[in-house]
Amino acid sequence: MTTEQATAAINPWHVAQRQFDLAAEKLNLDPGLRQVLREPRRELTVHFPVKLDDGTVKVFTGYRVQHNLGRGPAKGGIRYHQDVSLDEVKALSMWMTWKCAVVGIPYGGGKGGVIVDPKKLSQRELEGLTRRYATEISVLIGPEKDIPAPDVNTNSQTMAWIMDTYSMHVGYTVPGVVTGKPISLGGSEGRNEATARGAVFCIVEAAQHLGMDLKSARVAVQGFGNAGSIAATLIAEQGATVVAVSDSSGGIHNAKGLDVARVIAWKAEHGTVVGFPGAQSISNPALLEVDCDILIPAALENQISARNAANIKAKIVAEAANGPTTPEADDILFERGVFLIPDILCNAGGVTVSYFEWVQDLNRDQWSEGYVNSKLKEIMVRSFKEVLTMSLRESVNMRMAAYLLAVDRVASATALRGLYP
Repeated sequence: MTTEQATAAINPWHVAQRQFDLAAEKLNLDPGLRQVLREPRRELTVHFPVKLDDGTVKVFTGYRVQHNLGRGPAKGGIRYHQDVSLDEVKALSMWMTWKCAVVGIPYGGGKGGVIVDPKKLSQRELEGLTRRYATEISVLIGPEKDIPAPDVNTNSQTMAWIMDTYSMHVGYTVPGVVTGKPISLGGSEGRNEATARGAVFCIVEAAQHLGMDLKSARVAVQGFGNAGSIAATLIAEQGATVVAVSDSSGGIHNAKGLDVARVIAWKAEHGTVVGFPGAQSISNPALLEVDCDILIPAALENQISARNAANIKAKIVAEAANGPTTPEADDILFERGVFLIPDILCNAGGVTVSYFEWVQDLNRDQWSEGYVNSKLKEIMVRSFKEVLTMSLRESVNMRMAAYLLAVDRVASATALRGLYP
């Protein structure tokens, strides 16, 4: 079995449910409440036609899932990827519920996706697909109901199209229906860097806790998209040395260090980091096992599993991606003394600044980037300390600690609201 097949064989929804079950067990959660939180509230599957540039019509499949609305409207990104599945979207929506609860923002979890390889579509075709998908899921979304955001292969332009489509339907401009918009349409300063910035705030706290000097730390980043490339830039600004990075085409490694700005420029020109001068080629699986102090998985799910967890050399694993580590790998890393910063804490900077954007939109307000970043730091540092305290108190790994905090908060809100009718 190839690495890709092994990764595909791990069902993310089963992983998400298993992570929840472990926390529910430890919290001794009421069986009825457990059943409620174990399943999504709503799952919408849509099949919609799009007219392509050559005049032919193609039908695409998309999803929007709302996991839990106990603490507020659903919040979560929309991804465009050829491997999107309903189970993946369900898992991501559940992770969003816990993520919002860990950092204490008043949202429930949602997620969306379309099965498509966006690299094969023109800009006009992408706009047509986005507007039609937005129309199909408009029964669920709204500024007080469900607020989408960018995710894998979607961006601020995608959000602008969704916002415009929704606004056209209701007859007036509704900037708060999505976050991650262009700043000129009500987007927030600092939103683009927020996921990576939040992850780096967590890494700084973790290094301090472990007594690690970031100035002598070596860092490997898997996934050199928005979160990965910005995390690499920010961690280098802290004095760390980035020794390896990769994207979907492959990776590059130089034990003496990579010039992050030059790698970003190379990728912008060539569409990949592969072939960067002065570095040796390395595969994505090999990057995870590179000799380094800090590993930042910023790509897709299930990258660190029972198969390779024993070979991870990093002392800190900071999950900038969603679900990059399986429950079996969690146990192996914890036993080996690897300090893991779980996704629902580590990459919550994105949804935190999305929340700031939404608040600004509802109030027709605009905050400065300095104000956004200082509020983000305050929330990330506080949340990291709460999770660390729980981890030390209960003698559990950081993921279990984050889940204990998050599941307890969501369960409490759900129980207090009671069952309707």
